[in-house]
Amino acid sequence: MSDRGHRPPRALSPLREHLRETFWFAPAATLVCAVVLWLVASALDEQIIAYLKDEEAYEEIRDLVSIAEDTKTIVVTVSSAMMTFIGVVFSISLVAVQMASGQLTPRVVRIFVRSRISKLTLSVFLATFVFSLLVLSSYESTADPRRVVSVPFLQSVLTAVLVALSLLLFIAYVSSTLRLMQVGPVVDRITRDSFRVLGRMPVGRPEPEAVPAETGVIRHEGRAGVLRDVNVVRLVRAARRQGTVLRLIPRLGDFVVPGTPVFAVHGGSAPGRRALRYTVSVGVERTLHQDPAFGLRQLSDIALRALSTSVNDPTTAVQCLDRVVQFLAALAPLPLGTVHHRDRTGAVRLVQPVPTWEQFVDLGFEEVRRCAPDSPQVTRRLLAAFDDLVLLTGPERQEPLLRHRALLVRAVERTVPEASERAFALLPDRQGIG
Repeated sequence: MSDRGHRPPRALSPLREHLRETFWFAPAATLVCAVVLWLVASALDEQIIAYLKDEEAYEEIRDLVSIAEDTKTIVVTVSSAMMTFIGVVFSISLVAVQMASGQLTPRVVRIFVRSRISKLTLSVFLATFVFSLLVLSSYESTADPRRVVSVPFLQSVLTAVLVALSLLLFIAYVSSTLRLMQVGPVVDRITRDSFRVLGRMPVGRPEPEAVPAETGVIRHEGRAGVLRDVNVVRLVRAARRQGTVLRLIPRLGDFVVPGTPVFAVHGGSAPGRRALRYTVSVGVERTLHQDPAFGLRQLSDIALRALSTSVNDPTTAVQCLDRVVQFLAALAPLPLGTVHHRDRTGAVRLVQPVPTWEQFVDLGFEEVRRCAPDSPQVTRRLLAAFDDLVLLTGPERQEPLLRHRALLVRAVERTVPEASERAFALLPDRQGIG
């Protein structure tokens, strides 16, 4: 467990996180489900015909054949129209991703990739297309009720249900995509994801706890990439069995290359490679699975893009600062620093570095503050942010806020020569220019 009475991070699930970052798994799984559904429906249709033959209900069989023939045209139309719908979905997705990455930041593309409604819509469309093609193979040319083996009655009903579901999902998909093309919903989504990570983030004491002397180092093996996940439970178990303490050297989000020291071993010999398998996950880019600082990184990137001369959208920067303040306000009362994960006996087994309060503040404000002096809307919002956070924090955490405030004031004084304009830019305002 960690130093506070909080649940540890979720156990590492590289496969689960990898599948959530891909766009192929859900459609592929749905196609398999569509084939299974068709096999089940086809078997049920055969049982229905067999039952009616046993009852010599040939008139009912003739009615089912008539209904099936009437719906054949609909099934044919559905099978051809679904590909058009799929093309529309792809076109909307590509346009939305292009606009979001160009106007906000390329880091928000992962929101579209992980969007459940997008995956569900594409999956149901593909399932409807495949299911309708399979249903077409079930139609028979004979109308003699004594020779009929199967009538795709239930299959036709399921095709209609899938079409109705596809239409409803298409409406929901368009609505969701239009929302994600707006700045407000995007920064709100990033903030909510960050708070979910914050809820399970391990926190500890600013002062490191004494651990045995370092006796060895474990280096990274495998591909280079960003450290995305740490399996705390497995690492604590491996250290306990070895009677040692492991100290994670890089922080989540750090880029590691083969040969980089990943763990320092304290007070004993290092666990075997087999015991450390699947304890860390390295990927191409950072994720929010266990890395709350990545949320601030995205908000800062969006604000920086908005303040660039090519975009010049200070209102978007103010919206991002609103969320930065919200996140830092939630961090303010939490103990931050080195985390000591313990085993069931209370012995420290894993030491994990966590960003300090000053590092979080710098991440949220440093780059935006440097680009802000020319924009009074942003400087006023920054000053209000510093004032609000100073009220929410104790004396021990006010120094970085006061430092950023003083630096901002000096930058505005150098940049804005006119006294009245300078006074206006240095007036705190939570709306920037309300």
